[in-house]
Amino acid sequence: MELICILCPRGCRMNVEPGGDGQWEVKGNGCSRGKGYAVQEMTCPLRTLTTSVWVEGGTHRLVSAKTDRSIPRDKIMEALKQTKGLKVKAPVNIGDVLVENIAGTGANLVATRKVDKVVLA
Repeated sequence: MELICILCPRGCRMNVEPGGDGQWEVKGNGCSRGKGYAVQEMTCPLRTLTTSVWVEGGTHRLVSAKTDRSIPRDKIMEALKQTKGLKVKAPVNIGDVLVENIAGTGANLVATRKVDKVVLA
């Protein structure tokens, strides 16, 4: 299988094939990080989930959010289902945990934007 490494700007084109003893043969990587990336992609691909969450009583209606670490790709849809219809109350600060242990992955969904509370005069 051919993969393009995304860990650095070089974008090495790598060929990855199963080898003996459960190992993977990786060719075309320009560094050891590329080999690790290729093996990770073949065994358990990980992704960072980015999404938006509704905010009640805030200066913005939505707050951007992301997982604080990569989660298994096959858990993305389950994690998104947990965020569907989710509403948080303003104020929201960058780094606030919006969902703990999302989809049982050990990762938290955290705010990546500040949303102040609406002050009525």
